[in-house]
Amino acid sequence: MEVLHNLVGANGVIVSATILILAYIFIALEKIPKVTIALFGAVLTIILGLVSQTKTIDGSINPLYFINFIDFNVIFLLVSMMIIVSITAKTGVFSYIANNFLKMTKGHPIKVIVVLGVFTAVVSAFLDNVTTVILIMPITFSIAKKLDINPIPFLITEIFCSNIGGTATLIGDPPNIIIGSAAGFSFMDFINELTLIVALIMISVVAMLALSFKKQLKTTAEKMAEAANIDNTGVITDVKSMIRSCTVLAFVILGFILHDVTHIETSIVAMIGASILLFFEKPTKILEEVEWNTIFFFIGLFIIIGGLEATGGIKLMAEWIINVTHGSQAAASMVILWGSGIISGVIDNIPYTATMAPMIAQMQAVLGSEYAYPIWWCLSLGACLGGNLTIIGAAANVIVSENSAKHGHPISFMGFMKYGVAVVFISLVLSSVYIYLRFLR
Repeated sequence: MEVLHNLVGANGVIVSATILILAYIFIALEKIPKVTIALFGAVLTIILGLVSQTKTIDGSINPLYFINFIDFNVIFLLVSMMIIVSITAKTGVFSYIANNFLKMTKGHPIKVIVVLGVFTAVVSAFLDNVTTVILIMPITFSIAKKLDINPIPFLITEIFCSNIGGTATLIGDPPNIIIGSAAGFSFMDFINELTLIVALIMISVVAMLALSFKKQLKTTAEKMAEAANIDNTGVITDVKSMIRSCTVLAFVILGFILHDVTHIETSIVAMIGASILLFFEKPTKILEEVEWNTIFFFIGLFIIIGGLEATGGIKLMAEWIINVTHGSQAAASMVILWGSGIISGVIDNIPYTATMAPMIAQMQAVLGSEYAYPIWWCLSLGACLGGNLTIIGAAANVIVSENSAKHGHPISFMGFMKYGVAVVFISLVLSSVYIYLRFLR
């Protein structure tokens, strides 16, 4: 074993990079569950000695201890928000709100697609994208059935808007949680820097989609009247629980906003909210609804990337980007923005962001926080918005496409990509202009 460790130690960067690349390939192939791949890669990283199994050395904390590479701020924030959203969703409040928005449209198909898109984007800013699309899909199928319209235009719009809306806040999309933790950005930092550009992108994309789908969105006056009179009776299943969970959710979001004043980490704020709600629930039942596959995928991935960081691979990547861009902040920003947008459309944006965050942190260590500041936002915009490129670019895309197929309306890979390319191109062009005007001129 010692001989193996010595051999690996001499070629640490190559071995750790190989493990990461192979993990990416198998994740993209989707033949093996990605949590299995991540955990196996993590075990391999530890066994080969790329990171250490030992917590202390001669009484001092070992910086290469594998636990040190797991970002528990991300882990606990995800688990806590999943608990809060799960409890809140059971009350039916999200469906109630959606129905009221849809009644405002009077059943007009173009207005419906605009309202669905905007509502999805706004909710995705405060809940994770997967939860948002799961909540909105039943409403969508119901409306489409009443209007006698193919639901695919609505569903595609919701996918795009969930990824766009999730870009606006710290908790809206997992890549932002990773970036916020790595860069030390608060909830309000994301609001201040990204709300404007996300709103502009959303307006542009929804307008483009409404025009693109106009010919497919036609129905009769009778069916429009039916959709305008959706019955909301009985949608709220537990009024007391709804009031309690919505109050806690509101205070949690307020806690995120006041981070700069209270200096309480977002993960701690979310844990407080989750623990309060669990007093009124059966914890075993609620914890069953937490997406543990996602949580352990993150843990495994952090360890794999930790191997690359511990062996100096992340530092080499950062130096390469600096050399290629000749230290130009503008060039590095555009490379990260467009590179992230394209790559995140092909592979899952979570592992991609988890790999890039330490690299940008290394660039920041070399060239300073002022240099790296716009590059962090380029990573956020590119990784989150790039998920719209293909049907496998983000988890929300996959879930919607699978549910659509079950309802007899399959969304083809190329059919989705036809709109995805246009949406991502518009998003990245607007983001490039914004980044330049906001940070680089």
